[in-house]
Amino acid sequence: MRHDLVEKYDLRLPRYTSYPTAPHFTPQVTGETYGAWLKELPLDTELSLYFHIAYCAEMCWFCGCHTKITKRYDPIAVYLEALLAEVDLVASKLPGRFKAKHVHFGGGTPSILTGEDFKRVMDKVREHFDLTPEAEVAIELDPRTADEDYIIAMREAGVTRASLGVQDFNLKVQEAVNRVQPYDLVAEIASLLRKHGISELNMDLIYGLPYQTTDSVVETIDQAITLKPRRISLFGYAHVPWMRKHQTLIPDEALPGMGERWSQYEAAQDRLKEHGYVAVGLDHFAAPDDEMAEALANHTLHRNFQGYTTDTATTLLGFGASGIGWLPQGYVVNDGGIHAYQRMVHDGLLPTARGRGIDDEDRLRRDVIERLMCDLEVDLAAVCAPHGVDPSHFTPEIEAMKDLEDDGVLIRTDWHLRVTDDGRPLVRAVAAKFDQYLKAGEQRHSKAV
Repeated sequence: MRHDLVEKYDLRLPRYTSYPTAPHFTPQVTGETYGAWLKELPLDTELSLYFHIAYCAEMCWFCGCHTKITKRYDPIAVYLEALLAEVDLVASKLPGRFKAKHVHFGGGTPSILTGEDFKRVMDKVREHFDLTPEAEVAIELDPRTADEDYIIAMREAGVTRASLGVQDFNLKVQEAVNRVQPYDLVAEIASLLRKHGISELNMDLIYGLPYQTTDSVVETIDQAITLKPRRISLFGYAHVPWMRKHQTLIPDEALPGMGERWSQYEAAQDRLKEHGYVAVGLDHFAAPDDEMAEALANHTLHRNFQGYTTDTATTLLGFGASGIGWLPQGYVVNDGGIHAYQRMVHDGLLPTARGRGIDDEDRLRRDVIERLMCDLEVDLAAVCAPHGVDPSHFTPEIEAMKDLEDDGVLIRTDWHLRVTDDGRPLVRAVAAKFDQYLKAGEQRHSKAV
């Protein structure tokens, strides 16, 4: 990676898992708003469902998620009852029974639920929604909290994909972020998942963690590959201690500098490609015969709050504290306070805390940004046509990209933009040119790489 580009464009930018992005959601979208949007959904709308399990047994110091730490199961059991009640409440607002083609459990730690309670959630899903024959049921799995009995319960509940949180296999790094899980433990869980028919395995890795080196990151990748994950997410650690106070437990001097961080990113990408994985967008990798690699080749890849996805559903319903969803009319986010969330559901209220209605301009820009983030290129004329807009609408944005063109980050041919190999890590800087809400240098975002 050219160091001049690193210094110039490694800015604090959104990850563009939505547009407008979450910092621009407002309390003007309420539970009443969400209820009205649900009632307006056409009956042929295919849904995705997201369940946020907002508890962990202990805090990982790199974590940027909404979660609460508990050593007891009682609070989790109370939370579960609210979660099930929210499903009833949302279903009561819908104009009929809908099909669901994707169910995703995130956290927190979804595997902190007992096997029986996990099955109760899936029973509740099937009570109100019809899972399509090809429906994917995915769970983010902490290898430290799963065992064979739990994996059997997952399979009985219909889980088809598991995402293993690994981050790094180096013991010194693990200790520095308060997440010690030996390679042998992860290998055992991967083996048990396959033994019980859950063969679609993802793996999450992170670079830029304390005490990581380029060599140690490559070593972690080589170890991860022995477990044959179908997909790998390679994220840069987002150090935002002003937003996540527990990150202050990570000493700044232990973090790699900008040059070392970029070296880790490049070496990791190169190693994954050497192992035969296909680079997908900014930070995902897939086996060549994986559905995600095929979607990339066919330009049908999408991006949502879970990152890159093959999910084509047009509506995502989010459940749980801080659960986030999107509908044709806009975005909704549940209250992130667990007690407030539970109280609202108990009172029969949709626990929406904020959101964002979107207009035609937002939809157009969202489509442009999604194609850039997914394909690393966009044909503005092709994207504008279904919206009834001439591509000259984006003349100011094209003019604002002159530096990016001159620096070799992207190549423009008429209304077609293509991010170069040098520019791949900086695709967020290109997408940001189409963001009419972004304020340069906002501290609420992480670094671009």
